[in-house]
Amino acid sequence: MNRIVQVEGKEISISNPDKKLFPGVTKWDWILHLSRLAPWILSYARGRYLTTIRYPNGVEGDYFYQKNAPAHTPDWIQTARWREVDHILLQDAPTLIWLGNLACLEFHVSFDRVERPGYPTELVFDLDPSVEGFEAVMETAHLTREVLNSLGLDGVVKTSGATGLQLYVPIQPKYPFAETRRISHFVARYLQEKNPRLITLERQVKRRGSRVYFDYLQHWQGKSLITVYSPRARREATLSVPLRWEELKPGLTPTQFTLNTVHRRLKEAGDLFAPIARPVGAYDLSEILNFISRHEPEPV
Repeated sequence: MNRIVQVEGKEISISNPDKKLFPGVTKWDWILHLSRLAPWILSYARGRYLTTIRYPNGVEGDYFYQKNAPAHTPDWIQTARWREVDHILLQDAPTLIWLGNLACLEFHVSFDRVERPGYPTELVFDLDPSVEGFEAVMETAHLTREVLNSLGLDGVVKTSGATGLQLYVPIQPKYPFAETRRISHFVARYLQEKNPRLITLERQVKRRGSRVYFDYLQHWQGKSLITVYSPRARREATLSVPLRWEELKPGLTPTQFTLNTVHRRLKEAGDLFAPIARPVGAYDLSEILNFISRHEPEPV
């Protein structure tokens, strides 16, 4: 039997509330978790093009990606059209709960915002380990921060919710993706040359060996990345969670951050992603771009 919920004046029907989406987590549990996570998720995701991954029968069943708003999308849900796709916008809690009822278990958002398409709001570095273990990717994150600091930049690191880490640097949204990629490529190539046994830029998984893949190509218009505080469709129900830099040390694992542990963390630590979601001093990249233009070739 369906359950009816009222969220900020919107009536939403929750179908099959007893269906298992994660081990030990029913759809109704999922809806309750999302209602608590909504302010944290929306803080960054609002106003960005959304891609969801739907698991109608839970994490152990089939899944599909959805970019286009379904035909049955309520008229109160905001959308934005880009390249013939009507993306849902995560503007409010009712939208998040409605998507949760569709068994959307992951929420991925664009690097740019709807009001200024083509101009990212951050530099983003996606670090993906090639073998089990978290030590190498944590070391890579610290090395990346050192390089950024030498350029006068700093950022916030978060887990991907899976096996990797992602580093965000707030920037003034006046540089097109082609320019931000020049900086990303510069940082990536420098790190790889200095640490060839640890870091690779190789896209083919079979050629990476045990090295951490430094993905600077994902940061582009039309692409997306798991949004902060979004759960991942994994049996452990892990989330993408921002970290303090001092937390990146031996013993840390992504499985520490789950639907069942995140609420206490948020209560104790607050929103560690606030410097990205609500930046006070976003960086001007003009001097760095001028330096790279004088010394570096155009990236591939």
